[in-house]
Amino acid sequence: MTSEITYAEVRFQNESKFSGIDSASSAASKKRTAPHKSNTGFSKLLCASLMILFLLLAISFFFAFFKTAWSCCPKNWKPFSSNCYFISTESASWQKSEKDCARMEAHLLVINTREEQDFIFQNLQEESAYFVGLSDPEGQRHWQWVDRTPYNESSTFWHPHEPSDPDERCVVLNFRKTPKRWGWNDVHCIVHQRSVCEMMKIHL
Repeated sequence: MTSEITYAEVRFQNESKFSGIDSASSAASKKRTAPHKSNTGFSKLLCASLMILFLLLAISFFFAFFKTAWSCCPKNWKPFSSNCYFISTESASWQKSEKDCARMEAHLLVINTREEQDFIFQNLQEESAYFVGLSDPEGQRHWQWVDRTPYNESSTFWHPHEPSDPDERCVVLNFRKTPKRWGWNDVHCIVHQRSVCEMMKIHL
């Protein structure tokens, strides 16, 4: 009887020891796997952040490229600032010239700055005159631009002693040798002159 009790006690004690070892091993295993789960979550977060950053950079590059590379002018038009200019080689009346510009979805030149005008002058031939989009329909010296831009007397570039005739109701750019300079001159609208058309740059 004594031997049986002793055997049972020994067996129980041995099982308790093994159970303790198993518990310790399980706890250690959990401790070892916990950092693995944390590292996986961090990796996913890092990947998501990098993807968002790449997407933002791609969008920024696209808009920057669009603004600089995809504004252009049609063939045979000259670019300056945000506009395109077509300098005709054929002569017509002021009204016909404006209609020709409109067929190209443009209008006769409207001069807003001296820089714009100087650019145009560099592309004109001195022996020709060119209609612009300024006229006085009623002959009352109420000058009007074709695009309804207000006429500013202080920002005009008339030749000396021009405008000179109330019956001359349209304006051309022409070159005078005395003094040697380009400027504005009023002329009869029915005379045939070359012209300059203007339109906004095309954005594709």
